[in-house]
Amino acid sequence: MKPVQFEKADRLPTEIVFKDPVHDHIHVRHQLILDLIDAKEFQRLRRIKQLGTSQYTFHGAEHSRFSHSLGVYELARKICDHFLRNYPEDWDDSERLVTLCAALLHDIGHGPFSHTFEKIFNTDHEDLTTQIILDEDTEVNQILRRVSPSFPNEVASVITGDYPNPQVVQLISSQIDADRMDYLQRDAYYTGVTYGKFDLSRILRVIRPYKDGIAFQYQGMHAVEDYIVRRYQMYMQVYFHPVSRGMEVTLDRMLTRAHDLYRENKLAPVIPMLEPFFKDDYTIYDYLDLDDSVILYAVLAWTKSEDRYLSELAQMFLHRQPLKSVEFNREKDAETVAHLRDLVDQLYFDQNYFTMTNRSSDISYDYKLKEKAPISLFYPDGEIIDLSEASPIVESLSDNLHGNDRLYVPRELLRRTPPAQQDLPIFQDIYAEFRKHIKNGKIL
Repeated sequence: MKPVQFEKADRLPTEIVFKDPVHDHIHVRHQLILDLIDAKEFQRLRRIKQLGTSQYTFHGAEHSRFSHSLGVYELARKICDHFLRNYPEDWDDSERLVTLCAALLHDIGHGPFSHTFEKIFNTDHEDLTTQIILDEDTEVNQILRRVSPSFPNEVASVITGDYPNPQVVQLISSQIDADRMDYLQRDAYYTGVTYGKFDLSRILRVIRPYKDGIAFQYQGMHAVEDYIVRRYQMYMQVYFHPVSRGMEVTLDRMLTRAHDLYRENKLAPVIPMLEPFFKDDYTIYDYLDLDDSVILYAVLAWTKSEDRYLSELAQMFLHRQPLKSVEFNREKDAETVAHLRDLVDQLYFDQNYFTMTNRSSDISYDYKLKEKAPISLFYPDGEIIDLSEASPIVESLSDNLHGNDRLYVPRELLRRTPPAQQDLPIFQDIYAEFRKHIKNGKIL
């Protein structure tokens, strides 16, 4: 089936722009795109923070999934324009419509504090994204069906990676795509760090289509190389920050405790919008009712719970007093980790709710990855090679996991000095035993 082109009648009389701190302006030229932005499922993304618990470490990180999704759309639009101007023989501009819609809607299935919520309630934002696009009762689906009855399936297939044109898929999902380029720049801007600020304008100059997907002109190699390095730095310094992970772990333990209490018919109060997930009997519309405010309301309500564990965990999250961590080696420290968790039990804390191991790891670039296309460099003579073959820096970061394992425990155990003896009579001995296994933030 030949892709559907934008109809001239769909063009807005006057271009609409959204002022954006990262891209200056987001340009909207078609009614279809504007209607998708105005759809209630897309507007919901205004109420979901892009970085979840990172806002508790980097106070400026208040940006939303909405602004990120607009940014991905804008980058995809710029790339389509670039391809049409410079590579009309390799790029079929009738693919523009499905590309822009997929770019705009790629994150529409994200929920509040996505990764924490997904782990506990077995949801999947990518699956939910396709459900929202394909469900005939959503506004997004109804808008897409104005193009053709099959168009929602075409947009969803780009996001799942099944769309037949690899150029379109790789623009939305690869190891250097519109999604990653926007979130690195946007997250760096809002967290106030410089790590994610690579030369975006240069990359947008050297990107090009070819029959198997997208590639980059060889003379732009160093800009792409810098993107990989900056991505590595953002993961190490921002996304894997131990305090952000501590807030995430604390939220995880709170929701787990609430879930367990619900199954025992002991949870009070029950938050109506969360109940379908506690029962594991939810619809796509139950999911669309969720945003950050639902979770934050639950946190506030549970601070007054009669259950001591739930109340304490909720207060820890609300007042930014999360569980704290030490780094450990999962291959050699398993027995010590188990011993330290047992010590937490002895302090009247249930280790199931007040301890947790957390692993954060990422491969900065993986040329073997099947799910995400590798980064290809295009020589003037037409030869195409992998980025890692041309860049020693990228080769050194390739195919290696970067990150660490951390054990999270009550923060009292990681104070440099213990509280006064009268505060907790048995604390001194347990504190001393705990601390003898720790040095410089790591398990010995």
